[in-house]
Amino acid sequence: MSKALWIPTAWLFFCLSRSFSQWMGASPTGQAVAAAAYVEGSPTDAAVYAALEVIALIVVITRWRRVGPILFRNWPFLLFFSYAALSISWSDFPFVTFKHWIKGIGDLMMVLIVISEENVIRAVDCLTTRLAFVLVPLSVLFIKYYPLLGRVLNMSFQMEWVGVSTQKNGLGELCDFLGLAILWRIRCAYRDREDPRRKRHLLALSAVFAMIVWLLWMCDSMTSISALIMAMIVMFFLTRPIFQNRTALVHLLVATLFSFTLYALFFQSSGSLLENLGRNPTLTGRTEIWKMALSVPNNRLIGVGYESFWLGSRLEYLWQAFPGFRVNEAHNGYIEILLTLGWTGAVLLGILIAMGYRNAVSSYRRNPYLGSLRIGFFLAAMINALTEAAFRMMGGPWIFFLLATAAVQVHDESGLGNQRRTSSLSPSRIRQTDDDPKDAQVLY
Repeated sequence: MSKALWIPTAWLFFCLSRSFSQWMGASPTGQAVAAAAYVEGSPTDAAVYAALEVIALIVVITRWRRVGPILFRNWPFLLFFSYAALSISWSDFPFVTFKHWIKGIGDLMMVLIVISEENVIRAVDCLTTRLAFVLVPLSVLFIKYYPLLGRVLNMSFQMEWVGVSTQKNGLGELCDFLGLAILWRIRCAYRDREDPRRKRHLLALSAVFAMIVWLLWMCDSMTSISALIMAMIVMFFLTRPIFQNRTALVHLLVATLFSFTLYALFFQSSGSLLENLGRNPTLTGRTEIWKMALSVPNNRLIGVGYESFWLGSRLEYLWQAFPGFRVNEAHNGYIEILLTLGWTGAVLLGILIAMGYRNAVSSYRRNPYLGSLRIGFFLAAMINALTEAAFRMMGGPWIFFLLATAAVQVHDESGLGNQRRTSSLSPSRIRQTDDDPKDAQVLY
């Protein structure tokens, strides 16, 4: 792997855990402080993120021969972020909107670095493994032995296990997506019987996955637990022979799992199901937040500006509506986009979702094992967005969603065109090619 892969690794490290200033102990925590930082920002964090983005921009420019065609293939990305940039012109806080858009472009550049690597599949493997082998054991360490770092007292005066994150849902998202990647790596290592280090890899990966299960149990983030289970079901069944070369069955499975989640969350007849799971039918007050947020007057067609709803008088109004709870997000990714970018942004997000799902399924048809991971990431992000603002800039679910839905040309190193043999290859045996386009297969 190139050294440039450390740039998205560092970026995702902060996105999945805490900001740089919080790691250095220079930034206090709390919802009120977080809301103020959302407007003003931390100079230390701004400097760190700006440095990472500048370096990432240099890498993207030097790889333009590869990045250019990738951007052309992923035109929904360009369309969405172009409209987000246009929203700066009608935002009440144009400078803040501009700063948030720059961070959103940073997410895109990190994804471009990963998918423009010479070995894309190996790059995804290295990126997720590095993050998992650091953040997951560190979360266990914080929770068990450093409670001042790994636990927080929430607004209900109950102790939450947060690990390296700042709140339990953040820890759940970390475990969700890294857990899928580790599970996929375990499956690849199990099938790669020629690797002399196979047993050591399986032992290490299994240990990390066991930690992820324990962390999810401790943080009790039902959304992340449900998303991980649903994505695991997808990854398991899509590698079965009955699903291969049967795209209709793939669509049916994904639609069934997502529809079941929708039914369990939003239909009144399923309230008893949530209560049996020990959950409030109002999703811990989320339904009230959705109603109040949607009642705030704004332009429904174009929104208030990219990542700019929770500012100024709108934020004060919602804080007065929920005394004692400093809400600063809609706790629903789709509603969040509707509030910030209006119905136009929602339509663009729909295009992004539809085209991204098509790319993931196209990948599955050529490589069932890699494609199952991409569809798993996709489904996990979609489910997380039902109760969390999963499509916000510098969010783990958003970055993994972009990574899973991107279209990139790769083919296996040995030149095998046979799907069955290609699907059994480990990540280290598949690489990207800039050779004859006729020989290229869109596997990633």
